Amino acid sequence: MNTASVGFHCPSCAGTTPIGRARRFRTVRRTTGRQDLEAGQAPVTRALIVVNAAVFMWTLITGGSMSAGGGDLTIDYGLVGYGRVRTGFLIDHLGVAEGEWWRIVTSAFLHGGIIHLAFNMFLLWMIGHQLERIQGPVRYLGLVLGSLTAGSLGVMLLDPLALTVGASGAVFGLMGATVALQIRRGISPWSTGIGSLLVVNLLFTFARPNISIGGHLGGLLGGLALGWAVDEADRRGLARTVGSAVPVVFTIGCAAATIWAAGRWWDPLLG
Repeated sequence: MNTASVGFHCPSCAGTTPIGRARRFRTVRRTTGRQDLEAGQAPVTRALIVVNAAVFMWTLITGGSMSAGGGDLTIDYGLVGYGRVRTGFLIDHLGVAEGEWWRIVTSAFLHGGIIHLAFNMFLLWMIGHQLERIQGPVRYLGLVLGSLTAGSLGVMLLDPLALTVGASGAVFGLMGATVALQIRRGISPWSTGIGSLLVVNLLFTFARPNISIGGHLGGLLGGLALGWAVDEADRRGLARTVGSAVPVVFTIGCAAATIWAAGRWWDPLLG
Protein backbone atom coordinates (compact mmCIF):
# COMPACT_ATOMS: atom_id res chain seq x y z
CA MET A 1 0.00 0.00 0.00
CA ASN A 2 1.17 3.52 -0.73
CA THR A 3 -0.24 6.37 1.31
CA ALA A 4 -1.09 9.73 -0.18
CA SER A 5 -2.34 13.16 0.82
CA VAL A 6 -6.01 12.26 0.74
CA GLY A 7 -6.24 9.13 -1.37
CA PHE A 8 -4.20 6.32 -2.87
CA HIS A 9 -4.20 3.33 -5.17
CA CYS A 10 -3.39 -0.19 -4.07
CA PRO A 11 -0.88 -1.49 -6.66
CA SER A 12 -0.86 -5.02 -5.29
CA CYS A 13 -4.64 -5.33 -5.59
CA ALA A 14 -5.25 -3.31 -8.74
CA GLY A 15 -6.00 -4.33 -12.25
CA THR A 16 -7.32 -7.44 -13.93
CA THR A 17 -4.67 -9.68 -12.40
CA PRO A 18 -5.10 -11.33 -9.00
CA ILE A 19 -4.46 -9.41 -6.31
CA GLY A 20 -18.12 34.57 4.18
CA ARG A 21 -19.39 36.69 6.68
CA ALA A 22 -20.51 35.61 10.17
CA ARG A 23 -24.25 35.02 10.38
CA ARG A 24 -26.54 36.28 13.11
CA PHE A 25 -27.72 33.82 15.73
CA ARG A 26 -31.28 33.72 14.49
CA THR A 27 -30.08 33.01 10.97
CA VAL A 28 -28.18 29.94 12.13
CA ARG A 29 -31.14 28.73 14.13
CA ARG A 30 -33.46 29.07 11.16
CA THR A 31 -31.00 27.33 8.86
CA THR A 32 -29.95 24.42 11.04
CA GLY A 33 -32.33 24.27 13.94
CA ARG A 34 -29.42 23.20 16.19
CA GLN A 35 -27.75 25.24 18.89
CA ASP A 36 -24.76 22.92 18.83
CA LEU A 37 -23.94 24.11 15.32
CA GLU A 38 -23.80 27.63 16.70
CA ALA A 39 -21.07 26.38 19.01
CA GLY A 40 -19.27 24.73 16.10
CA GLN A 41 -19.72 21.14 17.25
CA ALA A 42 -20.61 19.89 13.73
CA PRO A 43 -22.37 16.57 14.50
CA VAL A 44 -22.19 15.22 10.94
CA THR A 45 -18.47 15.91 10.63
CA ARG A 46 -17.84 14.30 13.99
CA ALA A 47 -19.92 11.27 13.02
CA LEU A 48 -18.00 10.86 9.75
CA ILE A 49 -14.69 10.93 11.62
CA VAL A 50 -15.91 8.33 14.13
CA VAL A 51 -17.14 6.03 11.33
CA ASN A 52 -13.85 6.32 9.46
CA ALA A 53 -11.89 5.47 12.61
CA ALA A 54 -14.16 2.50 13.34
CA VAL A 55 -13.78 1.18 9.79
CA PHE A 56 -10.01 1.44 10.06
CA MET A 57 -10.11 -0.67 13.21
CA TRP A 58 -12.22 -3.19 11.28
CA THR A 59 -9.58 -3.13 8.54
CA LEU A 60 -6.94 -4.18 11.07
CA ILE A 61 -9.15 -6.99 12.33
CA THR A 62 -9.63 -8.36 8.80
CA GLY A 63 -5.93 -8.61 8.03
CA GLY A 64 -4.84 -5.04 7.34
CA SER A 65 -1.83 -3.34 8.89
CA MET A 66 -1.43 -0.14 10.88
CA SER A 67 1.03 1.27 8.35
CA ALA A 68 -0.55 0.15 5.07
CA GLY A 69 -4.21 -0.75 5.63
CA GLY A 70 -5.33 -3.36 3.14
CA GLY A 71 -6.81 -6.65 4.24
CA ASP A 72 -9.98 -8.40 3.13
CA LEU A 73 -12.08 -5.31 3.84
CA THR A 74 -10.21 -3.33 1.19
CA ILE A 75 -10.68 -6.09 -1.37
CA ASP A 76 -14.40 -6.37 -0.65
CA TYR A 77 -15.27 -2.68 -0.34
CA GLY A 78 -12.58 -0.66 -2.13
CA LEU A 79 -13.43 1.14 -5.37
CA VAL A 80 -12.55 -0.69 -8.58
CA GLY A 81 -14.30 -0.92 -11.91
CA TYR A 82 -13.22 -4.49 -12.52
CA GLY A 83 -10.72 -6.84 -10.91
CA ARG A 84 -10.00 -10.49 -10.20
CA VAL A 85 -8.96 -12.22 -7.01
CA ARG A 86 -7.59 -15.75 -6.93
CA THR A 87 -8.77 -17.98 -4.08
CA GLY A 88 -7.08 -21.32 -4.35
CA PHE A 89 -7.98 -22.64 -7.80
CA LEU A 90 -10.91 -20.24 -8.16
CA ILE A 91 -10.93 -16.72 -9.56
CA ASP A 92 -13.52 -14.27 -8.29
CA HIS A 93 -14.58 -11.38 -10.50
CA LEU A 94 -15.30 -8.19 -8.61
CA GLY A 95 -15.91 -4.47 -9.05
CA VAL A 96 -18.63 -1.96 -9.82
CA ALA A 97 -18.96 -3.45 -13.31
CA GLU A 98 -19.84 -6.75 -11.62
CA GLY A 99 -22.79 -5.22 -9.78
CA GLU A 100 -20.94 -4.28 -6.58
CA TRP A 101 -22.29 -0.73 -6.57
CA TRP A 102 -21.68 -0.20 -2.86
CA ARG A 103 -18.00 0.31 -3.63
CA ILE A 104 -18.83 3.81 -4.91
CA VAL A 105 -19.45 4.92 -1.32
CA THR A 106 -17.72 2.39 0.94
CA SER A 107 -14.29 3.02 -0.59
CA ALA A 108 -14.28 6.52 0.90
CA PHE A 109 -14.29 5.08 4.42
CA LEU A 110 -11.21 2.89 3.87
CA HIS A 111 -7.65 4.11 4.36
CA GLY A 112 -4.16 2.90 3.65
CA GLY A 113 -2.63 3.23 7.07
CA ILE A 114 -2.92 5.33 10.19
CA ILE A 115 -1.09 8.33 8.68
CA HIS A 116 -3.41 8.33 5.68
CA LEU A 117 -6.43 8.21 7.98
CA ALA A 118 -5.14 10.91 10.32
CA PHE A 119 -4.35 13.33 7.50
CA ASN A 120 -7.73 12.82 5.87
CA MET A 121 -9.62 13.28 9.11
CA PHE A 122 -7.61 16.40 9.96
CA LEU A 123 -8.61 17.97 6.63
CA LEU A 124 -12.20 16.81 7.03
CA TRP A 125 -12.47 18.45 10.43
CA MET A 126 -10.63 21.62 9.45
CA ILE A 127 -12.85 22.25 6.41
CA GLY A 128 -16.00 20.32 7.23
CA HIS A 129 -16.95 21.68 10.63
CA GLN A 130 -16.95 25.25 9.31
CA LEU A 131 -18.92 24.35 6.20
CA GLU A 132 -21.43 22.35 8.22
CA ARG A 133 -21.94 25.24 10.65
CA ILE A 134 -22.80 27.54 7.76
CA GLN A 135 -24.80 25.19 5.54
CA GLY A 136 -26.49 23.02 8.17
CA PRO A 137 -26.14 19.24 8.66
CA VAL A 138 -28.56 18.07 5.96
CA ARG A 139 -27.18 20.21 3.16
CA TYR A 140 -23.62 19.60 4.31
CA LEU A 141 -24.11 15.82 4.20
CA GLY A 142 -25.42 16.26 0.66
CA LEU A 143 -22.23 18.14 -0.27
CA VAL A 144 -20.12 15.32 1.18
CA LEU A 145 -21.99 12.59 -0.71
CA GLY A 146 -22.06 14.59 -3.94
CA SER A 147 -18.31 15.21 -3.77
CA LEU A 148 -17.67 11.58 -2.86
CA THR A 149 -19.57 10.20 -5.85
CA ALA A 150 -17.99 12.76 -8.17
CA GLY A 151 -14.60 11.47 -7.03
CA SER A 152 -15.70 7.89 -7.71
CA LEU A 153 -16.78 8.93 -11.20
CA GLY A 154 -13.36 10.48 -11.77
CA VAL A 155 -11.70 7.19 -10.85
CA MET A 156 -13.88 5.25 -13.29
CA LEU A 157 -13.14 7.72 -16.08
CA LEU A 158 -9.37 7.66 -15.59
CA ASP A 159 -8.29 4.42 -13.91
CA PRO A 160 -11.09 1.90 -13.33
CA LEU A 161 -8.68 -1.02 -12.90
CA ALA A 162 -6.92 0.47 -9.88
CA LEU A 163 -8.25 -0.50 -6.47
CA THR A 164 -8.71 2.91 -4.85
CA VAL A 165 -9.53 3.89 -1.28
CA GLY A 166 -9.62 7.05 0.80
CA ALA A 167 -11.73 10.13 1.36
CA SER A 168 -10.18 11.89 -1.63
CA GLY A 169 -13.37 12.88 -3.38
CA ALA A 170 -15.11 14.10 -0.24
CA VAL A 171 -12.20 16.19 1.05
CA PHE A 172 -11.33 17.74 -2.31
CA GLY A 173 -15.03 18.36 -2.92
CA LEU A 174 -15.42 20.21 0.37
CA MET A 175 -12.40 22.34 -0.52
CA GLY A 176 -13.95 23.06 -3.92
CA ALA A 177 -17.34 23.94 -2.44
CA THR A 178 -15.70 26.27 0.07
CA VAL A 179 -13.73 28.03 -2.67
CA ALA A 180 -16.86 28.46 -4.80
CA LEU A 181 -18.90 29.86 -1.91
CA GLN A 182 -16.16 32.28 -0.88
CA ILE A 183 -15.62 33.61 -4.40
CA ARG A 184 -19.35 34.18 -4.90
CA ARG A 185 -19.43 36.15 -1.65
CA GLY A 186 -16.50 38.32 -2.67
CA ILE A 187 -14.03 36.61 -0.32
CA SER A 188 -10.58 35.76 -1.62
CA PRO A 189 -9.72 32.06 -1.02
CA TRP A 190 -6.09 33.16 -0.64
CA SER A 191 -6.92 35.38 2.31
CA THR A 192 -8.65 32.53 4.14
CA GLY A 193 -5.95 29.95 3.40
CA ILE A 194 -8.19 27.50 1.55
CA GLY A 195 -6.62 28.49 -1.78
CA SER A 196 -3.11 27.64 -0.60
CA LEU A 197 -4.32 24.39 0.97
CA LEU A 198 -5.93 23.35 -2.30
CA VAL A 199 -2.85 24.16 -4.37
CA VAL A 200 -0.55 22.19 -2.03
CA ASN A 201 -2.80 19.14 -2.24
CA LEU A 202 -3.00 19.40 -6.03
CA LEU A 203 0.80 19.50 -6.20
CA PHE A 204 0.96 16.32 -4.12
CA THR A 205 -1.64 14.75 -6.39
CA PHE A 206 0.55 15.05 -9.47
CA ALA A 207 3.97 14.80 -7.82
CA ARG A 208 3.62 11.53 -5.90
CA PRO A 209 3.09 8.04 -7.35
CA ASN A 210 0.02 5.90 -6.72
CA ILE A 211 -2.20 8.93 -6.09
CA SER A 212 -5.79 8.79 -7.32
CA ILE A 213 -5.74 11.70 -9.77
CA GLY A 214 -9.24 10.89 -10.97
CA GLY A 215 -10.60 10.79 -7.42
CA HIS A 216 -9.02 14.10 -6.48
CA LEU A 217 -9.96 16.01 -9.61
CA GLY A 218 -13.43 14.48 -9.80
CA GLY A 219 -14.19 15.42 -6.21
CA LEU A 220 -12.80 18.92 -6.68
CA LEU A 221 -14.82 19.65 -9.81
CA GLY A 222 -17.93 18.16 -8.21
CA GLY A 223 -17.50 20.31 -5.11
CA LEU A 224 -16.97 23.46 -7.15
CA ALA A 225 -20.13 22.77 -9.15
CA LEU A 226 -22.17 21.98 -6.03
CA GLY A 227 -20.96 25.05 -4.16
CA TRP A 228 -21.91 27.28 -7.09
CA ALA A 229 -25.31 25.60 -7.64
CA VAL A 230 -26.32 25.69 -3.97
CA ASP A 231 -25.39 29.35 -3.64
CA GLU A 232 -27.19 30.19 -6.89
CA ALA A 233 -30.39 28.62 -5.57
CA ASP A 234 -30.13 30.72 -2.41
CA ARG A 235 -29.40 33.92 -4.34
CA ARG A 236 -32.48 33.41 -6.46
CA GLY A 237 -34.59 33.30 -3.32
CA LEU A 238 -35.72 29.73 -3.84
CA ALA A 239 -36.95 27.64 -0.92
CA ARG A 240 -34.09 26.22 1.12
CA THR A 241 -35.28 22.72 0.32
CA VAL A 242 -34.47 23.41 -3.34
CA GLY A 243 -30.85 24.21 -2.54
CA SER A 244 -30.66 21.15 -0.30
CA ALA A 245 -32.10 18.94 -3.05
CA VAL A 246 -29.39 19.96 -5.54
CA PRO A 247 -26.67 17.75 -3.94
CA VAL A 248 -29.12 14.83 -3.77
CA VAL A 249 -29.88 15.02 -7.50
CA PHE A 250 -26.18 15.52 -8.24
CA THR A 251 -25.24 12.46 -6.17
CA ILE A 252 -27.74 10.24 -7.96
CA GLY A 253 -26.52 11.48 -11.33
CA CYS A 254 -22.86 10.88 -10.48
CA ALA A 255 -23.60 7.41 -9.10
CA ALA A 256 -25.45 6.46 -12.30
CA ALA A 257 -22.61 7.82 -14.44
CA THR A 258 -20.06 5.93 -12.32
CA ILE A 259 -21.89 2.64 -12.85
CA TRP A 260 -22.08 3.31 -16.59
CA ALA A 261 -18.39 4.25 -16.82
CA ALA A 262 -17.38 1.17 -14.81
CA GLY A 263 -18.91 -0.97 -17.54
CA ARG A 264 -16.22 0.38 -19.87
CA TRP A 265 -13.31 -0.72 -17.68
CA TRP A 266 -11.63 -2.32 -20.69
CA ASP A 267 -11.62 1.06 -22.47
CA PRO A 268 -11.78 3.95 -19.94
CA LEU A 269 -13.07 7.19 -21.44
CA LEU A 270 -10.21 9.41 -20.21
CA GLY A 271 -7.52 6.87 -19.30
